Amino acid sequence: MTTSVRSIHHVQLAMPPNREAEARRFYGGILGIPEVTKPANLAKRGGCWFERGELRIHLGVEADFRPAGKAHPALLVRDLPALLKALSFAGHPADPGEEMEGFSRAYVHDPFGNRIELIQPLTADPV
Repeated sequence: MTTSVRSIHHVQLAMPPNREAEARRFYGGILGIPEVTKPANLAKRGGCWFERGELRIHLGVEADFRPAGKAHPALLVRDLPALLKALSFAGHPADPGEEMEGFSRAYVHDPFGNRIELIQPLTADPV
């Protein structure tokens, strides 16, 4: 049997109600992922979607939101030191991750406490 799963289409993260402006500042402003319009039937639920090419992060509202302790997406970045400075300046300091062969990495939390891993290859970066 061949595997029918080809790739991840998007990552869904949760957020508290009525905090879309904070999501836009973090994901759209600091991380630089453009916001896209949610389909009308889903927009009424709140939240927001950020997408650029195959990078898709969707934030959905959970009334009793609690961030996951360990689960996280890992985002491949182009200039980790510059991004870490921008995040710190915006009030989102990062923690260095344990060494991982071939990568520099750090962890940051979005405005809602969702853990995000940021990784950059140590060799030529194809992104």
